[in-house]
Amino acid sequence: MIEISDVILRLLAAAGIGMAFGLNRDMHGKPTGMRTLGLVGLGAAVATIGTIHAANVVFSPAEFSRVLQGVVQGVLTGIGFLGGGVILRSQAGHRVHNITTAATVWITAALGMTCAVADWRILGIGFALALILLVLGGPVERFVESWFGKNDTPAEDRD
Repeated sequence: MIEISDVILRLLAAAGIGMAFGLNRDMHGKPTGMRTLGLVGLGAAVATIGTIHAANVVFSPAEFSRVLQGVVQGVLTGIGFLGGGVILRSQAGHRVHNITTAATVWITAALGMTCAVADWRILGIGFALALILLVLGGPVERFVESWFGKNDTPAEDRD
């Protein structure tokens, strides 16, 4: 069994990761923010920790593996529906909005599960890379599009 202090650390890390991503989305006026993504990370971590620490799972490696695979599959599939809910299509149907926000919902859940299993190295690398993509990805994308003359998306339509 995991000590309660370790459970608290894992859950706080998952909520904190989500809130950091949510702050980025808030700053860009997107539909998900700190509370939503904090809850996504926390929810994924709670589901993972709660499931893998059932009494009959802890003592059987084969059972642990099977249950963990089911949790990962279930959480990431389910969170895809939540992320899908933030994707919008323009009236004309030619532009799709908030794809990056939907992807942020998904990576938040994945990192929340990583917090639950306390793989801090993967968490740090995944969080850093995702944050770099959120912060620097837009400016780099606009630069590349302008360099190659493919900037046909109005600024207000970019995610």
